[in-house]
Amino acid sequence: MSTPVIVGLSLAAVGITGRYFARHGKLLTQYLTKTSAIISEGLSTKYYKGGFDVKMTRREAGLILGVNPTTSKTRLRDAYKRLIILNHPDRGGSPYIAAKINEAKEIFERGIK
Repeated sequence: MSTPVIVGLSLAAVGITGRYFARHGKLLTQYLTKTSAIISEGLSTKYYKGGFDVKMTRREAGLILGVNPTTSKTRLRDAYKRLIILNHPDRGGSPYIAAKINEAKEIFERGIK
């Protein structure tokens, strides 16, 4: 006796859901397309596109550390600590990335002294 009731309620739920998507489907697809475009644009503009230069410049060092090329020692130290903690090889980070972070810090330290 309860089986026909469950089947009836399930069919009603499917019908109501289908009706909703039929009425609002175009709006949902527009919204999802717009949202996915914003997300993909935001992710791609945050990071520097391109490889490392052969000889690191002050500009590239600033891009690696995420600081302005005319930054202070305290901001440089904070940015360096934050990045090296996240990318240290002993904690599963890449030795190459850690070396580039250290090289960027050295570039700034030579210019600040």
